[in-house]
This record gives sequence, C-alpha cells and structure tokens, in this order.
Amino acid sequence: MKNKTTTKIKYGLPGDAHYQAKLYPPVNVINSDLGLNSPEKVIKHFTLSSLNTDYIAIEKDSLKVTADNGKYFIEFDCDENNEAKGQAFAKMHQLFMNESHAGQAIKGVEFCKATPGAWNPMAGFPVNGNKSDGKSKWEMYLPLGMPISRQKSVTLLHYPPYVAMQTADYLENMTLNRWQQVLECVGINESEIDLYKACLDVNPIAAPGSGESEYENDYFPVMLSSVFFDNEEKSNYIRNMLQLQLNPEHNKDNPYTLPLLICGSALYDPQAPAWFRVRFKDQLPVNKDGVPQVNILQAGSIKLFEHSEKETPYMIANHMIAAGVTGKCTNDPATIPDIRKYEAQDLVAATFLKLFGDNPDITPEQAKEQACKRWFNNETAEGAPDPQTPEDQLTICALAQMDLFFDSKNIKPVYTWEQAKERCNSADNGDNPCKCSIAP
Repeated sequence: MKNKTTTKIKYGLPGDAHYQAKLYPPVNVINSDLGLNSPEKVIKHFTLSSLNTDYIAIEKDSLKVTADNGKYFIEFDCDENNEAKGQAFAKMHQLFMNESHAGQAIKGVEFCKATPGAWNPMAGFPVNGNKSDGKSKWEMYLPLGMPISRQKSVTLLHYPPYVAMQTADYLENMTLNRWQQVLECVGINESEIDLYKACLDVNPIAAPGSGESEYENDYFPVMLSSVFFDNEEKSNYIRNMLQLQLNPEHNKDNPYTLPLLICGSALYDPQAPAWFRVRFKDQLPVNKDGVPQVNILQAGSIKLFEHSEKETPYMIANHMIAAGVTGKCTNDPATIPDIRKYEAQDLVAATFLKLFGDNPDITPEQAKEQACKRWFNNETAEGAPDPQTPEDQLTICALAQMDLFFDSKNIKPVYTWEQAKERCNSADNGDNPCKCSIAP
C-alpha cells in the first residue's frame, strides 16, 4: 500500500501580532464557553472555519497558530489532492489580512471614532426591547471564517449582527440561515453551497442584529459607509475588499469577476444598494429623469475601479430576511409586500448566482432572464410568480410558510423545511401559502 504523502503549508500573517490582534474580535467579547481565550485560539478558530467553507481538507489536528518574533504564523498539512488548494488559500489569507484590505477597516473605524457623533451614538442606552443587556454596543468585525479562496460569489450586506461576533460564527445567524435555505431551493448542492456564502458588509461594525435590529433607528446611514469605508484619503475598505474577494485565482480565466449580489431595498435595509448607487452612479441605468437606479432584480455590470481588468456582474436583491420581516399575505401576489412575490424574487437572486457558478461565460442579462423565466415564467419578473414545475411551485409555498411563522424567542422558523412542505401539501391549496397560513 502506497504511503500517503502530505505537505506542510506554513505562512506568516502580515504585520506584527499587535496589528493582527486588532483584526479579530477581542477575547473578552466572545462567549467564554467557546474556550477562545487567547488571540492564537481566535485566529485558529476562524482560519479553520474558512478552510472548511472553502472545502479544503487538511490533516486532522494539523492546524496550528503560533507567535514567533512578534508575528503570528499559520501552518497545516494537506495531502496531494488538496495541496494546490491549500497554497491558494495561504496566498489569499495573507492578502485578505494585510493593510491594503482588512487593515483598511481599522483605519475607517479609527476615523469614525475620532469624528464626533459618528461612532455608536446610542452607546450605553437601549435601542429595542429584545436585547439581553439592553445596551447598544458596536465593535469592528471583519467577514471572518467564510470562504476566501474558492468562493463562487460575493454578497454585499449592511453590517454584521453583534451576536455573530459573540458566538465567533459570522455565518450562523438568522439572516444567513435563511439564505442557506434559499440557496438549497434553487438546486445548489451540499458539496458546494458554502462557496456561495462569502459576504462583505458596507459597514464592518458588529451591532445589534438578528431580530434586534438598529435599522429602524438608522444609526448606520449611507454616509457612514461612503465617508469612513469608501474614502481614498482615509480608508478604501469596501472596494479594495470587493476587488480581492471577487477575483480569486480560480476565476482568472473567466471573462467576468465573480458575481456580486447587493442586498437591501427602500422597504427594508437600503444601505448596501444605496452605497452601490452613490459609488457607481455613472455606470448604472437611469430613469426618464436621469436618476441612477438600483431596483430589485436589476442586473448589469460595473467596474470597481477605472483600472479594474474585468467587469463585475451584479444583481440588486431584497435583504435576505426582508420577506420574513415585511412580507405578508395579500390579495395581490404580483406586488410587494405579498409573501409570494418576495419568495420568488429571492429565488431569482439565488438562481442568478447559481447560473454564474454553472457557466461563468453567461452575461448578467442572460442570467437574469433565465432566472426570472424559472420563477415568473417571463424574463423580467413582472407580475405574480408562475413557476412551471410542481417542485418549484411547492418551493415558493414552503419558503413562505417558514417566513410567515417565526419563533422570535428562539430566533428561528416555527416549521422546518420538511414540515413547511408537508403543511403546503396537506392543505391541498394549489401551493398557495396564503391559503394554508392559519397560525399554528
């Protein structure tokens, strides 16, 4: 039997240990039950999570984080099937954490803190009735622990929930749990679904979220992103990070960067698309009055910088939890906020990403047309949802059941996916979720 060959991959994180410590959540913020009681353990935890979501298999217990001569070093062992992936990960990890990328967030936060009235204007006061301690807290929080070298898309959001930092899990929260279900519904398989979870927030600041949103108080106006995290003189965090995340090595031979999904609308959590509109106003379609548009399911392409080699295909989408927060049963499934329209729009957005994952040569216009055709039976998502297969009809109904009935105490849907499907099937209602919406 041939002996298994492994390769040790070792690399240093950029900058000194003091700089790197600033990029990770403070030990005293993370839930003590997790045992992440040192910077080395915190770095190891998020590095392992990124390796896992990148689907890079390493030898068991081989991941080590050590401090040497004032720097942090990462090492792990890969077999020959994962060596190239491991090397690509190491390269991207170093770029991700350097001063030109993650380090720009530090500069933006420091600038924000130095600007009177900008940083956490409700510090020490309650902002809603759901928080356990009743106080508004902010903390810099980068998109850690997600795919960084093999991702197939990037999603632009508003800000990360504070609870995701406390649990040291950026991807385990109400917003992204719901998005996982939508990704599954469009046919992304289990062996690659994590590759569609790479995110970036226009404000890399953890604050109350996941059912405890500060949004209605608008403490994160669009200006916060533009002034503090998209400012060539102070911090160019957002576009630098997008340029890196959207251009992994595995995509170098494709005509476009990876696709970008921008989530939020005027109805719920508009900051990400509003920043996008301000930054790329000269590249966006305009209405009859010349006003740049960022409408739901609008698709096209932009260049992040004038010098960018490739265009970035994009789509504007609802915030991932808008359907559950503002969706309802109405008599008009062709118009938001009807829950059926919400579900179909979200499924179009996820299908848009899947189509690029399946065929990187597709244009954003073609991807939108195909995605809309599946869920609306037309190429523009006009009117009411009208999927042509029983499976897709059931998908809309079951997703709506999960979003209509939510356990706010435990922050999760009342029904599982299987229970929601059974609820729709047993109602014999033509897959109309608004005819099986009697409260449990």
